[in-house]
Amino acid sequence: MASGRPMMPPLPLLRAVDRFRGALAVLHRKLVPGHIALMEMMTSGWLAQAIATAAELGIADELARGPRQGAELAAAVSADEDALHRLLRLLISHGIFARRRDGAYRLTPQARALRRDAPVSLRDAFLFFGSAQHRGHWSHLTDAVRTGLPVGPALNGMPFFDYVQTDRELGELFDNAMTSISTLALEPLLAAHDFARYDTVVDIGGGHGSLLAEILRRAPRSRGVLFDLPEVVADAAPYLAERGVTDRCSVTAGSFFEAVPEGGDAYLLKHIIHDWPEDEAGRILRTLRAAMPRDSRLLLVELVLPEHDRPHPGKYIDIEMLVNAGGRERTESEYRDLLARNGFTLLRVVPTVSPDNILEACPAER
Repeated sequence: MASGRPMMPPLPLLRAVDRFRGALAVLHRKLVPGHIALMEMMTSGWLAQAIATAAELGIADELARGPRQGAELAAAVSADEDALHRLLRLLISHGIFARRRDGAYRLTPQARALRRDAPVSLRDAFLFFGSAQHRGHWSHLTDAVRTGLPVGPALNGMPFFDYVQTDRELGELFDNAMTSISTLALEPLLAAHDFARYDTVVDIGGGHGSLLAEILRRAPRSRGVLFDLPEVVADAAPYLAERGVTDRCSVTAGSFFEAVPEGGDAYLLKHIIHDWPEDEAGRILRTLRAAMPRDSRLLLVELVLPEHDRPHPGKYIDIEMLVNAGGRERTESEYRDLLARNGFTLLRVVPTVSPDNILEACPAER
C-alpha cells in the first residue's frame, strides 16, 4: 500500500463472485414472468441514457464540491429543477447519487466515477456511447445482423475509423472514451504481467502513450517505442514529458497495415485486433511478424470470449464491433487459429482481474 497503487483482489475470488452473480441473475429471471424480465431489459437502455445525461450535465462534478439542494444544483448545471429531480429520482433508485433527509443530493461510489477528475472516470465513455451519433448507429443493428457488415459506410459514406477523423466532435468523444475505458484495465494489466523483463516495449496503436508511460515508470531499465498514426502521436510528447519518461521513449508515426518499428523485445497491442475482421487483423499480424526478432513476444490485450452462456462484457462489445468497427471479439481457440494463420504461436493466455486477458505469442518457425 505504500506505493499508493490499488491492491488487486485475488482472481479466484473474482471468478467465484462472477459465478455467484450469474446464479443470482438466473434466479431473478426465473422468479418473474418472461415478459416482465424482457421489459426490465428494454428499459435498461433508458437508464444508460439517463446516466449519459448526468455525465453531460456535470452533476457529479458539481456534487463533488458538497451536497446541493435541488434548486441550487439545477442552477449550477443549467437544468430545469423539476426535470432534474425526475432524472435524479431514477438514478438514485439504482444507487447512482443519493438524497439526504434534508433533501440535498449527494454523491455515491457509483456517481463518483462520473466525475471528470475521478481516478477511474467513466464520464467520457458515457458521453460517447450516449451520443446521438452512436445511438443512431445502434438503431441500425438489424441491418448489421442481416448483412454481417458495419452500418457506418452506408450511413456516413466511410468506415467508422475514417469517419471519426472527419467528424472531430465525435472523434474527440471517441478518443476520450477509449482513454477512459483504458484506465479500467491499467492496474490489472500491470499486475498480471512483468514488463520489466523486456529491454524494449513497442506499443502499437498506443495513442498518447498512457499505458506505455506507466509501464516504463514501473520498469525503470526498459525503453519504449510509441507507435500510432501521425495525427494521434502528434500530441504525445507533452504527456510523456509529464510522466517523466521522455528520455526512455521514442515516438514513431505510421500505419500498422504498412510497417512497424523493428527490433523490439515485446510488441504490445491493447484492444487493437478486435477492431478488425479476419483479413485486416491478419494483415496487422503479418506486418508485426515481419518486424519482430525470433525471440520477441507479441502481447495482445483483449476480451477473450468465454465458452459459457453466462453474461460477459465481451458479448456486448462483440455487437458494438459488429455495428460500428466491423471487428469482432474472439474465443481463445479463434485467437489461436488467427495467430497461427499469420505467423505466430500462442504460448499462453494470462487472465487479469479485469475482463481483459493477455495473449502471449511468439513468432512461429518459418
